Amino acid sequence: MPSADVPVAASSPATVNDTPQSEAVVRVENVSHRYGERTALDGVSFAVRPAEIFGLLGPNGSGKTTLFRILSTLMLPSGGRAVIAGADTARQANEVRRQIGVVFQAQSIDVTLSAAENLWHQGHLYGMAGGVLKHRISEMLAHVGLSERAGDRVKTFSGGMLRRVELAKGLLHGPSVLLLDEPTTGLDPGARRDVWLYLNHIRESEGVTVVVTTHLMEEAERCDRLAILNEGKLVALGTPTELKAQIGGDVIVLEAREPESLAGRIAKKFGASPTVIENKVRLERANGARFVAEVSEAFPGEINAISVAKPTIEDVFIDLTGHRFWTEPQAEADE
Repeated sequence: MPSADVPVAASSPATVNDTPQSEAVVRVENVSHRYGERTALDGVSFAVRPAEIFGLLGPNGSGKTTLFRILSTLMLPSGGRAVIAGADTARQANEVRRQIGVVFQAQSIDVTLSAAENLWHQGHLYGMAGGVLKHRISEMLAHVGLSERAGDRVKTFSGGMLRRVELAKGLLHGPSVLLLDEPTTGLDPGARRDVWLYLNHIRESEGVTVVVTTHLMEEAERCDRLAILNEGKLVALGTPTELKAQIGGDVIVLEAREPESLAGRIAKKFGASPTVIENKVRLERANGARFVAEVSEAFPGEINAISVAKPTIEDVFIDLTGHRFWTEPQAEADE
């Protein structure tokens, strides 16, 4: 597990990680936050580009929800600052709120109202009215594919359709940035796919920058770029392709009766650097299929099962932290 070569570029006054400040719509600059004695965020910095789908990936307890609350002006950071569309989230909260749309993990729509009525009330909160609001409601329901259900009470909608109403609400006032906290939690795979199709459509049609928190690897793969958080620290930043390229080979997992012993002997014989995670030997190697043939021949009868696969985002997480994404039953609250 590398401890020094984390794929995050050094920051300078002109950049936040790998994005020039002049190009950034969202800037997170050395943000820290503590809950009493516990550190939830520890000097996190990154920038988000215009019309980018940017993912905050991490297990519960990684700090992504705390960061989401800071970006959405619900919480002040203990240190550092976050800037959205040129406005500081702590000192210019009202200006930030005019620039952002927020879709929380918990449902925020009134199920006794129709889709159009939910949007009508949302528009009034932003000072919208009359023909302008009516046109915008029609436009947003069309964007999320619900024009034909505009007058139906949302209590008759499926989970995926409810999330699409939430998206329409978040975008109704024309924000430049859309913040989403675990937007597909509780949805079936088909509904999750639909939500992401609409996110891409909205990004392309509205030019909106999207920042989304997630703990799902398949969703992380859909993002343009990712910030991977672990125990309050930013451990990796880049496109999914760039991050997986850090692995440098196939991922090989071996099951054996004595994994620690086998790992040590593989390291000695092949000059490899295997680790033992959950009683399995894990290593990265170019030409993985050829290597497993060699290791099976070298240690006959000791290996019970072998898997060889191309790197995934979870493999990146393991490579950087030394443990799996889920190491134990997680608490529901993600701070």
